Amino acid sequence: MQGMQYSRHNIFSQVRGREQWFLVNLLSGQADLLTRDVADAVSAGSPPPAAFADTFIQKGYWVEPAEEQRRYEAAYARFTAAAAKEEIQLFFLLSYACNFTCDYCYQSGYDPEQALDRAAATDAFFAYVDTHFRGRRKYVTLFGGEPLLPGNMEHVANIIGKLNARALGLAIVTNGYTLLDYLPLLKTAAIREVQVTLDGPPALHDARRPLGGGLPTFDRIADGIDALLAAGIAVNLRTVLDRENLGGLPELARIAKARGWVGHPKFKTQFGRNYELHYCQGNAGRLFDRLSMWEAVVALAKEHPEVLEFHRPALSISRYLFENGALPDGLFDSCPATKSEWAFDYTGRIYSCTATVGKEGEELGRFWPTPTPLSAAAGEWSSRNVTTIPQCTTCALQLACGGGCGAVAKNTSGSILSPDCRASRELMELGFDLYQTDLEHEAIHA
Repeated sequence: MQGMQYSRHNIFSQVRGREQWFLVNLLSGQADLLTRDVADAVSAGSPPPAAFADTFIQKGYWVEPAEEQRRYEAAYARFTAAAAKEEIQLFFLLSYACNFTCDYCYQSGYDPEQALDRAAATDAFFAYVDTHFRGRRKYVTLFGGEPLLPGNMEHVANIIGKLNARALGLAIVTNGYTLLDYLPLLKTAAIREVQVTLDGPPALHDARRPLGGGLPTFDRIADGIDALLAAGIAVNLRTVLDRENLGGLPELARIAKARGWVGHPKFKTQFGRNYELHYCQGNAGRLFDRLSMWEAVVALAKEHPEVLEFHRPALSISRYLFENGALPDGLFDSCPATKSEWAFDYTGRIYSCTATVGKEGEELGRFWPTPTPLSAAAGEWSSRNVTTIPQCTTCALQLACGGGCGAVAKNTSGSILSPDCRASRELMELGFDLYQTDLEHEAIHA
């Protein structure tokens, strides 16, 4: 075993709350639970004892460095080839205006709306798409602000007509308040999904996400979700979590189950984290960091199983592994900006993604009224992955984390080519505890 060493892609730790350890390697595609005797050897960094050395070599935990580097380069080549063919999501912001006054809105400090020729901007947007994304699989997502404002009906109908003429799909990110009004129009489009936000049961949601003037919104949104599902339109229900509304998840889960959403083939959920993106929140004390949020969610789900029926968190690769019996491919890049995602707004500006759209200084170019070439920053966004972020290149977690969100990294450090670390090891510790049943008999032991 001369010249051999532990793989630089090994992720090793103890399962949270258990006398078990795990060893994961996303380059070799292997994951194992370890008993204490084997874990002690791995922790010490000494060569694996003869009893399980062959297993470690076969699974890529104990490697010859040059050979592992060749496998890494081959995996990266496969990743880049697949990324070049990936479907592109094109966000189009109809306005930054909104009929809600959510207390954590990151766009609330943006400049006032401009009176512009939105029909001309829409024509220019589609002309740009036809030219610059010709030959690529793509779809358009309406975003805002709130895209489905009462006064936008004619504008949305125009967009749907242009999409249908090009056989392009449509997704919508909406607060959901006008879904019932828009449903007849939405039925004429090739809807991929509608993302709607509910932040808890009625009283909690209404306090966080009221209509302008403080009026409640939960019941009308929930009725809209019912109508979408009845029409066969997919719903992606998002809940934005912080310390103030986490405790409402069990009741929201029960409501979703009672209304027939949970288990519906067209219904899925996601949890978002309320965090500082473009400016400092007035009540930052309510914010979770990424790890503390998922620790709180897992603790709540153990006490209230209905939460886990409502949403099964990924916890890095944990859920995927236990649902599929295999690991996902290594994640060389977790930031879609300028690769599989672009954002365009009604003023004619082009941005890297939804996390930068509208922010002063983040504009990459213009498609209207006077088109301009993309700036050098666009190339920096496009090149961002774990091979170009210096801190990622030597990190064992790189293929689990993928470098994180570029917008958050830039907002934190000032550099696009910096990491947004995801606490992947700690999330696996939680996930291996939450999702495994009794797998002790499968653990590697001497």
